[in-house]
Amino acid sequence: MNNTHALAEFLAGLRYEDLPTSVVEYTEELFLDWLGSALASQNRHPIPLFQRYAQRMGPASGKSRVLVDGTSTSAYFAALVNGASSHLVEQDDLHNSSVLHPATVVFPAALAAAQELGKSGRELILASVAGYEAGIRIGEFLGRSHYRIFHTTATVGTLAAAVAVGKLLGLDSRQFVNCLGSAGTQAAGLWEFLRDAADSKQLHTAKAAADGLLAAYLTADGLTGAQNILEGEQGMAAGMSSDADPSRLVDGLGTRWALCETSYKFHASCRHTHPAADALLGLMQREGLSHGDIAKVTTRVHQGAIDVLGRVVVPQTVHQAKFSMGTVLGLIAVHGKAGLVEFEEFSLSDAQVSAFREKVSMQLDPEVDGAYPRRWLGRVDVLTTDGRQLHGAIDEPKGDPSNGLSRAELEDKFRRLLAFAGQRSQAEADRLVQASWALHQLPSLDVFH
Repeated sequence: MNNTHALAEFLAGLRYEDLPTSVVEYTEELFLDWLGSALASQNRHPIPLFQRYAQRMGPASGKSRVLVDGTSTSAYFAALVNGASSHLVEQDDLHNSSVLHPATVVFPAALAAAQELGKSGRELILASVAGYEAGIRIGEFLGRSHYRIFHTTATVGTLAAAVAVGKLLGLDSRQFVNCLGSAGTQAAGLWEFLRDAADSKQLHTAKAAADGLLAAYLTADGLTGAQNILEGEQGMAAGMSSDADPSRLVDGLGTRWALCETSYKFHASCRHTHPAADALLGLMQREGLSHGDIAKVTTRVHQGAIDVLGRVVVPQTVHQAKFSMGTVLGLIAVHGKAGLVEFEEFSLSDAQVSAFREKVSMQLDPEVDGAYPRRWLGRVDVLTTDGRQLHGAIDEPKGDPSNGLSRAELEDKFRRLLAFAGQRSQAEADRLVQASWALHQLPSLDVFH
């Protein structure tokens, strides 16, 4: 039995009773965090484009819900729109060592299918855990070389979504192999869009969630797929990686719950900016500095940050600004935070933020790069206007599991996300928070709309 088949065997045999209480609770927390990201994107470009496409191509009604407008449709189109909407405001979760955003591909597919199939909250939790555990390991398997060209959340996300839906459909181990094969052959997503401020990032997660669901449903109906899509001579690793490690596919199955290693986003920007943002904020607070006291900032980063953030020189859109190290640090320095409101109001129009952006550079650091992707270290060197050389460092960015968000902080973040969209009442926010904390007890998932 190769590693792909061993992974499929684990997925088929996984039961809700196998999940530690901590895993169930963490899944509920990740779900609420994802739900806030999905709802925060209401009426913001390009999400209405996905809504109009779903309305044009999909059924007029169905059992699954599009979260941003509450309309009902098929599971496929609900997964498509919800996958797009939950990846726009850059507040969705990230797993460090796989460099995968699991929530934005797993939950849209799993919730849409669970609503269509009439599943319970417990069944949704089990399916989501399966999607996270598989997706994280496949991301780790494909390695750093994959992420340099491919958006891992798009490629691996297709398989993670397929696994989650496959679990809801009750696939056996043989079917999971076929499901992975059909999902893997659809996996796509390239980073080139960042250079152009294009909207492809939302297309990536929309298609990953919907195509994963497609693979699972077709598998359940008898479609076969490649039997060795991950490790085969013409499989994903062969075409998309130069440092693949097949042992990562089965690392700690059933004992290492990789889902609980997932980080929350504190700042509303690309996660590669967070370590430096936290390090700069800590240094400025420690030294009592204002943005005007700083002449130059050198961020010492891993190569992955340079590969992604280095493509953005002068951001043209708010979303592209979230991938600009200088802009993120400018918001931190000038306004003290880099949240949704700060990006919306200041990232493109504030002259002080733009001026600070020009003071920021990135430099590859061997220590930081050696720790990545398991650990995302933050290191900044600051030259002050009066000639002092100062250094800031953090080892665990805010949101990492060891420096995570409490349930109270997650509730606060959720309410801020809904307030940003301005479309939901306090009573609706309360209802969704309570339902998320009781996810393991819900007999139906119709409450999420």
